Amino acid sequence: MIGRLRGAVAAKTPPQVLIDVQGVGYEVDVPMSTFCALPGLGEPVTLLTHQVVREDAHILFGFLSAEEREAFRQLIKISGVGPRTALSLLSGLSVSDLSEAVARQEAGRLVKVPGIGKKTAERLLLELKGKLADALPGTGSVALGSAHADISQALLALGYSEKEAQAALKSLPADIGVAEGIRQALKALSR
Repeated sequence: MIGRLRGAVAAKTPPQVLIDVQGVGYEVDVPMSTFCALPGLGEPVTLLTHQVVREDAHILFGFLSAEEREAFRQLIKISGVGPRTALSLLSGLSVSDLSEAVARQEAGRLVKVPGIGKKTAERLLLELKGKLADALPGTGSVALGSAHADISQALLALGYSEKEAQAALKSLPADIGVAEGIRQALKALSR
C-alpha cells in the first residue's frame, strides 16, 4: 500500500492532482480542502494517501493532514459510503465541522453536501457516533471536551438559537468548566 507521496505538483485538475515523485507521476484524488491548500505547479508537496484497490482500478486518495485521512477511512467503513462520497463529504465539510455535526447529531449539516441525502446523513450520524471524535483526538470543538458541548446544550435548552450559542462559545476559553462557561456565555449573550 502507498501511504505517503513526497514530490512536486505536476498538474492540478479538480479533484485530481498529479504528483511527480522522482519521475513517476501519481494521479491522486483529493478533497477540495486539500486541493485549495496545495502549492503551485512545480512546488514540493507531501500527501498522506489511502489506496483503494478494485478489480478495475487502483485509486489513490490524498490528504494534507492525518486527521483528514483518518476521517476518510472512518467514512468508507460505513455501508453505502464509498470513497467518492467520503471525498465529497470532506470537500463540503472540514473534519472539525464533520466531527461537531456527528457529536451534535445534526443531519441538516450533512445533507447540505451534494450527494448526501437524508437517509445517508442519518446513517452517517448513527455509524460515526463516538467513533469520529475518538479517532480524531485533535479536531474541532468535540476535542475541546464535553464542556463546550454541555454549555451549548444548556444555552439551547434556555431558548437561545444555535447561532447565538455558537457565538457565545467562541468567546470562551478552551479549558473552561461547564458552570463557569454557562455563566460567561449568558453574560456575553445579555450584552
